[in-house]
Amino acid sequence: MKTYYKLFFAVLALAFAWACTEEMEQVRISENPEAATLTSPSSGQAFVLTEEDAGERIAFNYEPADFGYSAAVTYMVQMDLVGNDFASPTEVGSSNGTSVEVSYAEFNQKLVTKGLAPEEEAEIEIRVRSSVGSAVPANYSAPIPMVVTPYLAALTFPRMYVPGDYQGWNIENENTVIYSVEGDDVYEGYVHMLSGSGEFKVAEQPDWGFNWGGENGGLIWDGPNFVLSEPFGTFKLTINLNDETYEIGDRQVWGIVGDATPGGWDADTPLDFDADENVLTITTDLEAGEMKFRADNNWDHNYGASSPEGGVLEAGGPNIPVEEAGNYTITMDWKVPGEISYTVVKN
Repeated sequence: MKTYYKLFFAVLALAFAWACTEEMEQVRISENPEAATLTSPSSGQAFVLTEEDAGERIAFNYEPADFGYSAAVTYMVQMDLVGNDFASPTEVGSSNGTSVEVSYAEFNQKLVTKGLAPEEEAEIEIRVRSSVGSAVPANYSAPIPMVVTPYLAALTFPRMYVPGDYQGWNIENENTVIYSVEGDDVYEGYVHMLSGSGEFKVAEQPDWGFNWGGENGGLIWDGPNFVLSEPFGTFKLTINLNDETYEIGDRQVWGIVGDATPGGWDADTPLDFDADENVLTITTDLEAGEMKFRADNNWDHNYGASSPEGGVLEAGGPNIPVEEAGNYTITMDWKVPGEISYTVVKN
C-alpha cells in the first residue's frame, strides 16, 4: 500500500510539473505579443464632418491583438496630431471587440477639443492601444494618417459632479462640476469651499450609484467622503480616473480691493459663495473709482480687466473702473475651463 501511495504522489508531481511548464511556456509566448492592425479607415482617408450628418457613425476596424494566451483584451482607439508621436493622445473610444464606433458629433468634439480649427482641413494619426490589465504592458498598432475637416460646434466636455456640504449635497447641480477638457479621464476644475464640514465627493453621473470618495490621494469607488482641512477657500481639484488618484490644490480666499471698495486699497472685501450658481459674489456699496479681484490680501494673485460691466479677467490685468457710486452685485465665475469671468451690475 505504501508503494502505491508513493507511485500516486509521484504521478501527481509529474503532472504538476508538466502544468507549470505549460504555464511558463504561455508566459514566454506572452512576452512577445502581436499588436492590433488597423484595417479601416484606410490610410490617408479624408472625412469632412458636417453638423447635418452629426448622427452618422465612423467605424475604426482592426485585426485583434494576440497576447499568446486567451484573455479579455480592451482596445482603445487614440488620435493625435501628425508629428506629435502620440505624446499627448486623445481617446476616441474603446471596445472589447474588433471595432470602435463613434458618431460624427462625438468625433467632431474630440477634434475641436484637440485644437483643430473648424472648417479647415487637418492631418491626424490614429492608432489602437491593446491591453489585458496592469500586469502586462499594453501594445500599440502602427499608426495610420487621416485627413479631417471638423465643423463649428459648441464644446461639451466630459464632466464629473462635485456634491458636498458646501453646496447642500446636491448631486444634480449642473454648475458644481469639473471637466475633462482633453477627454482623457483627467478632470479638473475649481471648487469654492468657504465654510461647513469640508466634506465632498465626486460622481461620474448625477446619481449616487456612480460616486467616488477617497483618502490620502487615492480614489475609492463609493468610498469615504473627501475632507478638506482648514484653511477653506477656492482650490483646484484634479481627479485622475486612469490611476485612480486625486489632488487638492492650494486654497485662496478671494475678494475685491481698490478705492471703490469698502476696504480701499489696503484690505480685501471677501466674496461670498452662491451654491446654486457656483460663483463667488458680493452685494455691496461702491464708490466711484477702481477695483480688482485679489486673493489673501496678496498682490501675487490678482485679476483685472478694462470693462466696467464685465467680461473675461486677466491675471495682473488693469484696474476695473467703477464709473459712479451705488449699490452693486459683483460676481467672479470660474466655471468655464481656461477662463475666469466677472460681472459688475448696479442695483
